[in-house]
Formats: sequence, structure tokens, C-alpha cells
Amino acid sequence: MKITGVQAIELRLPESEVLDKASSGQNSLIIKVHTDEGIVGIGEVDSCPRVAKAVIEAPFCHTIASGLGRILVGMNPLDIGVINEKLYQSSFYYGRRGVVVHTIGGIDIALWDIAGKYYNQPIHQLLGGAFHKRIRAYASILFGKNGNETCEIGRKWVNRGFTAVKFGWAPMGESEKTDLDLVEGARRGVGDENDVLIDAGCCWDTMTAIRRAGQFEDYRILWLEEPLQQDNLDGYRTLASASHIPIAAGEGEAGRYAWKELIEHGGIHIAQIDIARNGFTEAARIADIAEDRGLRVVNHFYTTGVNLAAGLQWLASRKTAFILEYCVEETPLRWDVTKQKMEIDSDGFVHVPEGPGLGIDLNEETIERYGVK
Repeated sequence: MKITGVQAIELRLPESEVLDKASSGQNSLIIKVHTDEGIVGIGEVDSCPRVAKAVIEAPFCHTIASGLGRILVGMNPLDIGVINEKLYQSSFYYGRRGVVVHTIGGIDIALWDIAGKYYNQPIHQLLGGAFHKRIRAYASILFGKNGNETCEIGRKWVNRGFTAVKFGWAPMGESEKTDLDLVEGARRGVGDENDVLIDAGCCWDTMTAIRRAGQFEDYRILWLEEPLQQDNLDGYRTLASASHIPIAAGEGEAGRYAWKELIEHGGIHIAQIDIARNGFTEAARIADIAEDRGLRVVNHFYTTGVNLAAGLQWLASRKTAFILEYCVEETPLRWDVTKQKMEIDSDGFVHVPEGPGLGIDLNEETIERYGVK
């Protein structure tokens, strides 16, 4: 079997619907890897879609600065490790981190999807089997404007069957009063019997984060996510040592070299790995590093159903995985890119897809409607 072509399909909502907020559900890059046996692999890149698309479609410059798409043609898609190394080395002068690693990760998802379809197995089986066949989900959503609006948001998603809700980003960080009001509202809306998770959105300096972690203890939050700038590794170590609340981070990290620094120097407790920024191959390497050092691993998901399916397949294969990020922000790109919705069950869990590969199919009508021409 040989790869015959790679499609990088940029999806984007109409400009009137693209808002100034921390949401990656407004655009995406879908990858299709075609083969001479008719098997098509599906992947996704969670990054700046147009830049990632250029990484795939760029021409050859020289042996360590090439566009990635041309390299894939003619290779055996089942040689996943070989391909990953080839792509990494061929982009060495302009890659190694960030968007190039994101793009390699999206291609890697498509390669594993091909492998699953070829062997007629779900990806989690190829990764070594499933520790979990269903995973508890938390509703992931942005904060309201204040505590009362945040309370109503939390109540809404608990009433829809979730047993945990995560709130994130602005207006967290505006003031101490605002921060405490938001978290109080979150706990009030979700209720004492359910879990609250807080994503601070990288808004504080180290000493403020230590203070907030202490102030949030009474609200019994499950974890405090990305309270510091992502490159403030010294601050993360200081915070993690002082906090009685688990510190979660890592959604912005791409590749095991960047992750190794965060895990070993940052001292975090929970590693949030986005498969659409790392791919299955690299995510497994990262998780091995994390779990060997006593961390738990979870997914990061704020794009389309392709990434959700990838996260489910990957979490199923990890022993320490204990909860699934399930973004509930309502946008057509979140729910209509795949035919399968992967909804929560009556207990607030999501079942891992059991079909070959990712276990999902693209909704080509959505791809056509939102594809950037």
C-alpha cells in the first residue's frame, strides 16, 4: 500500500460568526491521506489552520526545509514511525516545535486511522488495548460574564447529564473579586455532588496563582488548569509545590521535547495532551514520560469530532486516564464535521468508538459548506 496524496482542508465559519474569544471551534484543518488501495485516513490539526495547511502544501526548499505533503507520496502509510521521523527531519530548519509539530500530529492521526481500517481494528487496539471502554466526561465551556451567569451555565450542563463542568478563560484574571465570584458561581451552579474544574487561561503571575490556589480550596475544584503563562516553567514548579489543588497544564505543548521540559521542570500533576497537536505516536511517548514520573494524563479537546474521537481512542489506551474533555460550546464545526456525535450516556460517560480506525466518518456536506475555497 502506498500514499497517493494528502489533502489539507481548511474549515472556517462565516466571518460574521468568528468572534474575538478563546475558541478553536471557529475553524480547523482536516487532513485526508489517500492510498492506492482506496483507504482514506482522516486527521485534524488544532493550530492556525491556514499556516498548518501551508506546512503541508509548501514546495521543496532543501532536504531539511520541505513542505510535508510531497514527502508522504509513495510511502507505505503503515510505516508510521518511519514517516514521523522523516517528516520531523525534513522540516528540521523551520520546525521542531509549534505549528510544524501540530501538523505532523494531524498527519499521524490520519496514518493511524488508515492502519485501523487496514487491520479492521479500532486505534486503541493497535495502541495496546483498552484500559477503559467508556470514559467519564466533563463539559468544557467558557466562563460567563460574572458568577451568576457562570452559575446558570453550570446548572445547564449538569441538567444535561454531566457530572463535571470546566469553566475557562476571560474574565478570569481581571481582579481578585472577579476571580472569586466566578469560582463561587461555578460551584453553586454545578452543585456539591458534582465536580468543578477551573481553567485560568494563563492569566496570573506566580505569586497571584499561589494565592488563588489557596483561595479556591474551599470550593473543592478537581484541578486548576494553566494558571501561568505556558513558558513560566519555574513558576509552575513553585506553584505545584505550594498548591493543595492539582495543577494541570500542557495543551499548548507540541512534541516530546517540549513536553519533557514541562513535565520534568514544571512539576505539574496532570498532563493535558492534545492529540491534534501531537498525534498518537508522539502522545504515547509523552504519556510514557509523564506516567513514569507519577503524573496522570488526560486529553485536550476544543475543535471537531475528529479530535474528540482521537482523544477517546488514545485515552482508552492509557492506564492513568480518568476523565475526558468534552467541549460543549455550540458551533457547527464542533458537532457536524463527523457523522457520529459521541454523546454522553445517562451516567455522564462517553463510549469509545469501536469501529475501525478512529471509528468515525466525515460529514462531507459540512466539509463542503465550511471549506475555504
